[in-house]
Amino acid sequence: MGPNAELTLTLVLGAAFLHAFWNALVKGSVDRAVTLALVQTGGVICGLFLVFNYMPPAREAWPFLAASTIIHFLYYAFLLLSYRFGDLSQVYPISRGISPVIVATGAWIFVGEVLPPMAMGGLLLITSGIAIIFFARLRGTTNWKAIGAALCTGMTIASYTVVDGMGIRSSQSPLGYIGWLFVLEFFASIAIFIYRRHALATLPLKVYGIGILGGVVSSVAYGLAMYAQGLAPFAAVSAIRESSVLIAALIGVVWFKERPWKPRVFAAFVVAAGVILLASS
Repeated sequence: MGPNAELTLTLVLGAAFLHAFWNALVKGSVDRAVTLALVQTGGVICGLFLVFNYMPPAREAWPFLAASTIIHFLYYAFLLLSYRFGDLSQVYPISRGISPVIVATGAWIFVGEVLPPMAMGGLLLITSGIAIIFFARLRGTTNWKAIGAALCTGMTIASYTVVDGMGIRSSQSPLGYIGWLFVLEFFASIAIFIYRRHALATLPLKVYGIGILGGVVSSVAYGLAMYAQGLAPFAAVSAIRESSVLIAALIGVVWFKERPWKPRVFAAFVVAAGVILLASS
């Protein structure tokens, strides 16, 4: 594995851990909508830092930036619905799990990226591991509203992954692109704050602290993943990033006491094998 591949793997695995962590913060909050808006507030702070310190993206990247902003608005809406109806270990694996397959298809159609056979095998293992978690949930009580919202969330994840990957590659300023994306996403936070304005004064300070912390964590996670997309194929980055389902499953089992836990342990080995195979390719 070359230095570039090692850097990419480190960046994306770090992003995976941070992403699972901020999702757990939102899921465990007493007011998920406000917490999500606060997460975006923390994100806009990081975004403004990038905007003022790096060149703006090239003109060719702005259509991708506009499209990504709209897709992210839909993503946040479906994410809130998912966590309203389902638990972390059910929603997160489904929404993140379908993304690599959709991204691989989108990258093939729009930019002509085709993964080598070993990488495809790794992608298949990752997807199979996620499927184990999914079908384990089906044996118990299943909330189809949660599954439907999670599937829609996954489609938006795949969409913004491809759009942002293309936007960053045409931006001539990856960090400038990421900064402007964080700033534009803040309009969704403003809408939530206006809608939930009566609840803001009654929320404990802990919620505000958790939300801002989640925003910084989320920004770093997404920034790492987007930067890595400039170093490696879209589908490879997306698939390795989905190792966050392992962390989310562990958080669900230990923190939220979600069950069953045995299929998640087995799925962890399957997904880990897929990540190693994909990275080695």
